[in-house]
Amino acid sequence: MSLMDRIRDCQNNNQMSLLPFFVDGNVIGHISQGFSRILAYFSDIFIVQAEQVLLARDLIGYVHRSSAIAEALQVMRNDGVIPGWRDELYPVGTAFNKPPLFEIERAAVPLFGVPGYGVHLNGWLKKNGCTYMWIAQRSMNKATGPGKLDQMVGGGQPVGMSLRGNLLKECYEEANIPDAIAARAKSVGTVSYRTFREEGLRNDILFNFDLEVPIDFEPRNNDGEVASFVLWEIQDVMQRLSETEDFKFNSALVIIDFLVRHGFIDADDPDYFEVVTGLHI
Repeated sequence: MSLMDRIRDCQNNNQMSLLPFFVDGNVIGHISQGFSRILAYFSDIFIVQAEQVLLARDLIGYVHRSSAIAEALQVMRNDGVIPGWRDELYPVGTAFNKPPLFEIERAAVPLFGVPGYGVHLNGWLKKNGCTYMWIAQRSMNKATGPGKLDQMVGGGQPVGMSLRGNLLKECYEEANIPDAIAARAKSVGTVSYRTFREEGLRNDILFNFDLEVPIDFEPRNNDGEVASFVLWEIQDVMQRLSETEDFKFNSALVIIDFLVRHGFIDADDPDYFEVVTGLHI
């Protein structure tokens, strides 16, 4: 195994077998043949054709679209089509910085293959001349990646919140980081990927942050989503990433991005170019 295996885990995307999902003439997602057959039962909302799926043209405006889609999704939820329901709404549009076309339950996002967004924070520190990173182990009750290793803080980007506001919220909920410390987090870029998972097509952009925490700080979970935290020297983090599949697939990318930016993966590494380019779609 190697770090490239973590990159490849996020590149198993073959859209040839998917139907493009159109809203207002824009492709905003990709839908499997199986799920399209379910959508066909809601013909007043979704127009399912041989080569595409369209949102009904008489559904105009954010509120109207969101309400109609929500009704269909509730039926599917009751029928067991959408597991891991979160009661958390995600914005859906043509781009992150454009007004959303509608909102959708988070658990349904991969079924439509629409972009999902999140914030991830690497909590790190310097001690005795070495770099250390706080690693979280996800609760076994999590809908995705139960028990997997993760960033100190990470969460999806819901409707109606700024990225920074969401990060501060997640910092408190997941690691009990005081606002005064969390506010020091530095925005350091993104990673992006399209990959087939059990839940569907993950078509995600993660906004990454680095936070150098005080040497005496110890994270403590407040929302039940983290089972434990451990502080590892960065070489141990790299070894665990390279030799196991213990990290949640997208969290691995966020750490690899940290390793590149902080010089732990050198430009002379034979995989350097593939690693760097593999962090973005």
